[in-house]
Amino acid sequence: MNLSHFFRILWVRRNLILVTTLSAIAAALLIIKLVPPRYTANSRLMLEIVKPDPVTGQALNSQFARAFVATQIELIKDYRVAGRVVDSFNWTSSPALAAAYQASNPGPDMSFRRWLAEKVIDGTDAELITGSNILEIRYTSDQPETAAKIADALRDAYEAETRILKQRAATRSAEWFQTQSRKLRAQLAQAEKEKAEFERANNIVLEDDGRDAESVRLAAMAGAQDAPAMPMMAPAVPIISPSQAQLTQMDVAIETAMRTVGPNHPRMVALRQQRAAIASTVSQELAAARAAARAPAMPSGPSAGSRYAAQQARVLEQRGKVAEARQLAVNVSVLREQAAAAAKRTVELQQESESTETGMSFLGNAVAPKSPAFPNIPLIMIGAIALGLGLGISLAVLVELLARKVRGPADLDIPGIPMLGMASLQPFAQPKPTLSQRAIKLLPYRKQAAA
Repeated sequence: MNLSHFFRILWVRRNLILVTTLSAIAAALLIIKLVPPRYTANSRLMLEIVKPDPVTGQALNSQFARAFVATQIELIKDYRVAGRVVDSFNWTSSPALAAAYQASNPGPDMSFRRWLAEKVIDGTDAELITGSNILEIRYTSDQPETAAKIADALRDAYEAETRILKQRAATRSAEWFQTQSRKLRAQLAQAEKEKAEFERANNIVLEDDGRDAESVRLAAMAGAQDAPAMPMMAPAVPIISPSQAQLTQMDVAIETAMRTVGPNHPRMVALRQQRAAIASTVSQELAAARAAARAPAMPSGPSAGSRYAAQQARVLEQRGKVAEARQLAVNVSVLREQAAAAAKRTVELQQESESTETGMSFLGNAVAPKSPAFPNIPLIMIGAIALGLGLGISLAVLVELLARKVRGPADLDIPGIPMLGMASLQPFAQPKPTLSQRAIKLLPYRKQAAA
């Protein structure tokens, strides 16, 4: 079958194609007449998925933006949002809707509110406009005003549900962090108590940099030995204890701690105990220095080298205890940082649970549509014509294949079989007579006329 044969078939079967096309158009007109019109209203809002959260400062990663948008679209069509729409219009108090609910014969698991919400969900759709952060919520109804009102109600319900979900999540997280913060504070108090008791029991005082008092005193003696010898003379300045600087540092630490903790805090108690021990050491050193200043300038008592050796021995003797005290101090420092971080996060989550920010902005209210979205008359008519023509052509070809007929010489052009000749239904054309033949035919008539 070539193209010319195909068109000959269409021409021969043109009545069938015409009838099929007209039938499709008539069916389309009947559908347009019988099907009630459906109106679709759009309500838009902008998702601020790139803008950081005003409370936490966190921004959504573009890698998860598509999954986030898909989740929001499913939330719009969820029972929670549809149920809020039902409650906002107070449809559960409508007798007409209650009668329709009873007539629909719902199952035992389908409540009246759920049945109404399913009706809302059936007409709801949403999508993100391509190339933007604008989310369009659509609702389809048989009344244009109803479609616009429900579209705006869906938008408001979605915004309220998003806010409540964020607040609930932040509240649960804040409660968990608050519990962890209480545990960490209790552990920190216990660790500080153990550190203070260990230092008091072993007479160890650690500086902020982790050095103990005996090591500081040993370093001071080492510096004094390295200094050049000075001629002995009566001191012209007041006598100062080597541990007096440490006592001054402890006073500064106590004054700083009083600004953040109470007077009965375990840390304050430990600092006061450490200061008392250092003050006792300072008093002993000052008394020894005054006694040495009053004594005659002659070698008496242990030498500087022997005192350095004795101090070094004490430092070596307490090395294990000092290491243990440092470990306790590290535990206290770690617990203090964890407690501070947990407390900070608790405050942030509490602020987030009170925030009304949802990360979206409304772009005006929905407008009642003037023309129905369904039935779309031009689209239905074009589709009916295309369907009728396609169906008619298919039927024409099928009928022709079931009962093949010779429509022209091309139909007999079969490979391997020669064609002997062609016969035509039209009679052969007679040749026109010449002038002499016409004269011979007219001669008898002329003789008769002469006679």
